Amino acid sequence: MTEPVLGSARPTRVFSDTDLLTALRAGDSSAFERLVTEYGPRLRATALRLTRNEADANDVVQETFLAAFRSLRRFKGNSQLGTWLHRIAINAALMRIRGRERRPELDIHDLLPRFGDAGQHLEAQLSFRELPEESAAREEATGLVRGAIDRLPENYRNALLLHDIEGLEYPEVARQLGLTLNAARIRIHRARQALRKLLEPHFGGRKA
Repeated sequence: MTEPVLGSARPTRVFSDTDLLTALRAGDSSAFERLVTEYGPRLRATALRLTRNEADANDVVQETFLAAFRSLRRFKGNSQLGTWLHRIAINAALMRIRGRERRPELDIHDLLPRFGDAGQHLEAQLSFRELPEESAAREEATGLVRGAIDRLPENYRNALLLHDIEGLEYPEVARQLGLTLNAARIRIHRARQALRKLLEPHFGGRKA
């Protein structure tokens, strides 16, 4: 089967997931066009959140569809087609991130709460009008939240994005990042604490 060229042509047929898979495996070019039209925008949004680079995001989407095309025969349909593509895109984005030079980052410890010997907070805690992690999940596109997430150290940022934005469960986050389950939970918890610190000037209300 010859690999189709990714394009922007509109599909001529409407497919359910089951019909779409059948048509894809049969080499129906209109089915591939439907796949790109249906899932391309969401995959690109995921890739852009993780890579923070337009060119890298476009490459990730291309890699995702080509990898999916080559793996169609092995896809058993145990998950939804969109979920399968989403996982491929996340893996491709993380591989691209690992392969590039790291940028200077904030120290996560500067963004975490400090405690005294008796376990008390050493700094007054602001009572948030809205928890930042909830805002990130619901209004991630807003400039303030996106900017704060981008300031997190990459390891913590990726863990937060995978769990709170992309919706991966803790075990899947751990697998994607090569962590133990407990380490993944800790990393996400610390990322939320750091995000809260960064968003205090914008979301904070009265001091607790």
